[in-house]
Amino acid sequence: MLIEAQELAALADVVVFDCRFSLPDPAAGRSAYEAGHIPGAHYLDLNNDLSAPAGAHGGRHPLPGVDDFAATLAAYGVGLRTEVVVYDDSRLAFASRLWWMMRALGYRSPRLLNGGFSTWLAWGGEVQTQTPVVQSCEPPRLEAYRKQVDIAGLRQAQQAGAVLIDSRESVRFQGLEEPIDPVAGHIPGAINRPWHGVTAADGRVQTTEDLRDHWGEALDAEKLVVYCGSGVTACVNLFSLALLGRDDAILYGGSWSDWCSYLPPD
Repeated sequence: MLIEAQELAALADVVVFDCRFSLPDPAAGRSAYEAGHIPGAHYLDLNNDLSAPAGAHGGRHPLPGVDDFAATLAAYGVGLRTEVVVYDDSRLAFASRLWWMMRALGYRSPRLLNGGFSTWLAWGGEVQTQTPVVQSCEPPRLEAYRKQVDIAGLRQAQQAGAVLIDSRESVRFQGLEEPIDPVAGHIPGAINRPWHGVTAADGRVQTTEDLRDHWGEALDAEKLVVYCGSGVTACVNLFSLALLGRDDAILYGGSWSDWCSYLPPD
C-alpha cells in the first residue's frame, strides 16, 4: 500500500499522479506541479478531477460520476489493472482520496508515496517541469462506488450500531473553530480520531503500533463509518484502517459539509 522513493525510482511501467492541493488556494497545487514534479507524473486536481461540482447537498467535494472518473483515468492510460503510484505533500490528505476512489470502483489499488514529494526531494530524486506525454486507453465499464454511504445510509448505519469516526481536527470536532463550513460541531454520536494522527510531522506513516494507539478501542468496532469535512481527509483514516486490516470501513462521502446542509437555519 506504501512505496518508498527509491522503490518508485526503480519502477519502469507505472502511472504516477501528483495530487498536491491547497484548500485555501486551489491553484497552488497545479502551480507547484508546474514548478517541479516527479518525472513522468501527471497532475490530478481535487476540485476538477477528483470531485463533482458542489450542489445544495452532497458536501463540498462530491464524488465525481463513475463514468466521468473512469474517463479521467483512461485519459492517462489507467485501466483496471494498471499500476499506479500517487503522492501529495500534505500528509496523504489528497493522495488518499484518489486511493480510496480507485479502490472503491474496483481498480488495482494504487500505492502512496510514503512521505510524499518532500521525501522524494530529501532522497535526492530528480524533478522535471515539462508535462509528460499521455497515452490514453479505453475506460472500463464500472459499477457504483462501494463502501460509501449518503446521509440516509449513515443514519441507517448508526441505527444498526456502527461507530462513527470524525476525522477532523479536535477544535473543529468540538465546535471551537470552524474555518470552512457554515456550522460548527460534529454529528451526534461521533468520536474523534484526527487524520493527522496517521502520519508523523514529516508526512511518513506511523508505525503499526502507533496506528493502533491512534485508533484505540474503535479498531475493534463491528462496523466503522468515517467522515471529515467533505470526504477527503477521512480517506487518510480509511487508508490507515486498511493498513491495519480493517478494509471494511465505510466512507460518509458528503461528510460534515453534507450533514450540516440539512440542518434547519438558526
